[in-house]
Amino acid sequence: MDLLCGAYGVPSDEENEGQAPLPAPVAKKARSEGCPRRTEPPFPAVLRRPIGHGLAPAPTKLPPAEGRYISKRERAILAAAAASASASASFSSSGQGAARPSPLLSTSVMNPGLTAVGSISDLDIPHDVLSALRHPAKDRVKHLKGSIKHPVVLSSHTKAVNALQWSRNHMHLLASASMDQTVCVWNVWSRENKKVARIFTHHNAAVKDVRWSPEGLSLLSCGYDCCSRLVDVENGIQRQLFKEDQVVGVVKFHPDNHNLFLSGGSKGSLRLWDIRTGNVAQEYVKPLGPIFDVEFSTDARHLISSSDVSKSNASENSIIVWDVSRQIPLSNQVYVEAYTCPCIRYHPSDACFVAQSNGNYIAIFSARPPFKLDRYKRYEKHAVSGFPIKCNFSLDGNELASGSADGCIYFYNYTSAELVRKLRAFEEPCTDVAYHPVLPGVIAACGWNGEVSVFQ
Repeated sequence: MDLLCGAYGVPSDEENEGQAPLPAPVAKKARSEGCPRRTEPPFPAVLRRPIGHGLAPAPTKLPPAEGRYISKRERAILAAAAASASASASFSSSGQGAARPSPLLSTSVMNPGLTAVGSISDLDIPHDVLSALRHPAKDRVKHLKGSIKHPVVLSSHTKAVNALQWSRNHMHLLASASMDQTVCVWNVWSRENKKVARIFTHHNAAVKDVRWSPEGLSLLSCGYDCCSRLVDVENGIQRQLFKEDQVVGVVKFHPDNHNLFLSGGSKGSLRLWDIRTGNVAQEYVKPLGPIFDVEFSTDARHLISSSDVSKSNASENSIIVWDVSRQIPLSNQVYVEAYTCPCIRYHPSDACFVAQSNGNYIAIFSARPPFKLDRYKRYEKHAVSGFPIKCNFSLDGNELASGSADGCIYFYNYTSAELVRKLRAFEEPCTDVAYHPVLPGVIAACGWNGEVSVFQ
């Protein structure tokens, strides 16, 4: 028993390594049933408090007597108490009433490519709007006209906005790409004055296109700095960089495999990238001019490219239908008129697609071979006039909306091709329009003057 007491008589397990043992062991509390119990301990008891019920006193206020054994549990409690006291002192010195800095704002300080202006959360959205987004129904959407003030003007860009898209996973967020080298994420129905939630400045030149990733909270953008960038929206970290030898004008995610995306650029190259490896998985080779737009079919078997043919006498390559797996063109004589087409869009349900033509009309084609042009049907009340004007179908496919060089949005009946209504959006050309993925009748538009607005 003396040997047992002597072994536990050192102050700690590590402090007396390599030192001479104490001349006489100090009496301590018995640790086995054979040791007699002491009625009055020779040393003051260590004050213990349960963790989480206030701060334990600092160990300097109640120093353990020399020669007494301190168990590992006691040492852990004393160390935690000292750390908590230090953290409390630093917090108090900064001001008890001061708000704790947001982790998103602190991330923006460390990340020079992100400016976190507002919140991307949907918690500050009006309840009826949030309910309609989470549980879309016609009866709920009808009541939104009184709660949503339209148009919602979103101001941050200083130059022309080239593209915008709603997020399908976070349907209160809208992304826009601009010639001012920035990508903005808008919390459209936020109660805050600042609707812009994120401003990304990763690009070194004008940004041409932006797309939401179908998985996660990420954005894929491309531009005149000859690269595509995949950025995490929440913390602003650039996850991947895809460099090319051309100005990248358009990017589109594969509809079935979200790890793949297609890019088209100024040298006419079409490349299918694999995000997992960061390399080109497939390349579609054909001597083409600058790629204006690309679009996957709904079954992902085909893709359509639109390119500039102004430098050649033949216009047969302006629209090409490709076989995605075999990487070969199925038809290059889809559109033989002497106009370029800055936008291609598939119909959400019918086997057809439309092409915005610089001839100041929208042409419609069959999505089945031989991909014939419908010569008796076109949408032609708006003006393109050489601007990169885009168009889009509504959710149900019954309506086709198009921007215009006169700053208006033109709404056409899909079946009859008649003009249903015209909405004045901007003083300068309206470049892109995007229907909301859930709320019918809600459409976002961007303009050549840098403005972004949401209408109903």
